[in-house]
Parts: sequence; C-alpha cells; structure tokens
Amino acid sequence: MTLTATLRVDSRGVDAHLHVPEGTTLALLGPNGSGKSTILEVLAGLLAPNHGTATQGDRTLLDVELGVDVASPDRAVALVSQADALFPWMTVLDNVGFGIRARGASRALARTTALSWLERVGAADLAARRPATLSGGQARRVSIARALASSPRLVLLDEPFAGLDLESATAIRSLLGEVLTGVTCVMATHAMLDAHALALASTVVVLERGHVAEHGPVTRVLTKPRTAFAARMAGRVLLTGIPEPGGIRLRGGDLVACETEAVAEGATAGIAIHPRDVAIEPTGIADVVTALEPHGDLVRVHGELLAADVDPLRTPLPRPGDAVHLAVTARGSAYSL
Repeated sequence: MTLTATLRVDSRGVDAHLHVPEGTTLALLGPNGSGKSTILEVLAGLLAPNHGTATQGDRTLLDVELGVDVASPDRAVALVSQADALFPWMTVLDNVGFGIRARGASRALARTTALSWLERVGAADLAARRPATLSGGQARRVSIARALASSPRLVLLDEPFAGLDLESATAIRSLLGEVLTGVTCVMATHAMLDAHALALASTVVVLERGHVAEHGPVTRVLTKPRTAFAARMAGRVLLTGIPEPGGIRLRGGDLVACETEAVAEGATAGIAIHPRDVAIEPTGIADVVTALEPHGDLVRVHGELLAADVDPLRTPLPRPGDAVHLAVTARGSAYSL
C-alpha cells in the first residue's frame, strides 16, 4: 500500500512531503539535524506533528485537522533505531517474539515465528543469548528480525548501517536486500553518500534543514542533482552555466568541456562533477582552497568552486587559502536545470 505523508513539526523546523509506492524503499538523505529521525518518529506514532496527514493505502494513520492519530502499537509500523533498543532482560528469542505476542498470538506461535525469523537473518544460534552479549552486527540482525516478525505494513530504518564495520555493514545490506523485497520502507541515511543504503532504495528525498531540497529516482538525483546541496550529499560539485559547442561557460568565464546535446534550448546547463575527475594542474579553473579532507588513501581538496581527490604521494598538497588551478579530467554530460 502506497504511503503518502505531509508532516510539519514546528519545534524541529521540519516541513516535508513523502510519497512511497507500495513495496519500494525510499531513502531520506541528509546531514544530522536535517529532520530524518523526526520524520520517522512521526510515522511511527512516537511524535505528534503540529500539522499533517499520513495515509497508507486507504488507511489513515494521521490527520491532525480531523483529530485522527492512530496509536503507535496499532499502526502496523516497525521502527529499527540506531540504538537497536533490544530489551536487555529478555533473550534474543523473546525480543523477536515480543511484537508477535503484543498482537495477541500465543506464546508457542510467537516463539516459532521468532525462531523462523532468526533463521532467516542468520541469527538462530543467538536465540538464547542476552542483548548485552551481542556484537553490533549481531544486534542489528536481531533488531531487523524483531521488526519484520510482526508483519508490519511499513518498515522504518534509522541509519541501519551506523556503527557497523565494513564487513558487518555489507552483510546487513545483503540481508535487507532479501527481507525487504515487496515491503514498503523508509530508510534514513547520513550526510555522506551511503552506498549501502542507496543500493536498496528506488527513490531518494534529500533533506536540508527540515525541508525537501530534492527528490526523485536515486540514479537521477545522485548523478544529475538540481541543487548544490543535493550535489554535496551525493559527493559531487554542481557547476552551472550557459551551454556552448563543446562545453558550458561558467559565470566567471571558464569553459568546462562536456557534452551539451541533452541541454534544452534556452535552458541553464548543469554538470555534477565527482572530485575523482578533477586534478590540480598548472592551468585550469582558478580556485581557492577552503579545506582538506582525508578520503582513504587520497585527500579531498575542497575549493570555492570545485573539489579534487589528490594522491599526496604524487601531488604536493596545498593549504587552505592557497590559490590553485583545478582541471576537469573527464568529459561528462551536461543536463538542463
């Protein structure tokens, strides 16, 4: 059932609209404080908005004007928080069976269903253990099993890969790819491009200070962003200008070589450039270094206009405030803004 929500929480500066088709995953992308967790809390029934509606299919979960606010336990919504929030006094098996029991199932059915879900998430051997004895990856598996065991109509994931090492995060992504098939899901992810989360999503909403800065299919938003903020969330830099044969002319007069056939006549052209496709050269676009940021074996040199991923063993690093020339080394394609 399709989820549609328009939510406003004045105390947190959130005013956003979401549309999630049935059986798909929407990624909420934005930095800390952008409103991701607030939206999940409202959808879960844990936070009352000042204004708004939320419907899933023909079922109204929330309508502030009409005074409709379905209680959290009755919404058939499962929330997996960053903290996992497992009951420390219960075994893993009883944690997973808790939601099933809360819906009126017998103890025997709850235990059978819980064990089935633990097997499905690869954690059946943990059934008798307490949450305090689990690793981060194990606790996340148990949290996912508990969320899905009660057959929710909507699953909410608050940064499901936060705090996990690379191996555990990769395993959890694979697991979610299996268990979320056909499930309607909203997944919050952190400011930097989270490949694990976005690989699971079909659409993305980019949040900036509680408002939707951009939304659409993941591939389009991340490779052809329409705002500078969305481009930063995708780890890219958006340059805009006037299309010319062979490239786009920036406001400062520099020409960025690229394909411009896809730009509509009379439209402003944009191109989203990844820092790996930019190099510090003797000539290029004049820029001023604003910050240096480690990126694995490379250092990301941020300028006022562009950013470049630099190998410090091959290229001397500039310092913030230094004037540099940045050259775009890959010929991309511009698009209409």
